[in-house]
Amino acid sequence: MPIIPDEKDWTWVLSRPCPECSFDLATATPATVPATIRNLLPRWRAVLRRPEVAERPDGHTWSPLEYACHVRDVFTLFDQRLNLMLESDDARFENWDQDRTAVDMDYANADPAVVSAELTAEGEQIAESFAGVRESDWGRKGLRSNGSEFTVLTLAQYFLHDVVHHLHDVDG
Repeated sequence: MPIIPDEKDWTWVLSRPCPECSFDLATATPATVPATIRNLLPRWRAVLRRPEVAERPDGHTWSPLEYACHVRDVFTLFDQRLNLMLESDDARFENWDQDRTAVDMDYANADPAVVSAELTAEGEQIAESFAGVRESDWGRKGLRSNGSEFTVLTLAQYFLHDVVHHLHDVDG
């Protein structure tokens, strides 16, 4: 059964804590993101070692494996967006259809060991990218295709919420 696309605009998490995962974005800055990512990577690797990792809890929810594939791709996408913001004035982000990507990349049938290695590598890469952000660059801007504006600071917060929230999804 296909997953129903999540069409919510999650940018509201930039103004208040998430009631589902309890993550408070006010604690996240580009300076804190690298250590947080590195602390989350072992938890994601543990998820990928679960015997039932590829099983969906119901017909409309991704399996833990599919969530891990998504997080791997979030690492890659946000690393690209962060670097675009640091290199370009008023960067513009292409639309990303995460649900289409899940189908095209066949998340449901991915090899958990391969995903674990890729997720770790991509997580380390974005951690390094955030580690290199100077405080003077936190205000640099980027614009999502739907018109949502981000600074490097709010991109860090939005990004980190996504990673933490999906751990809540697979642990909840």
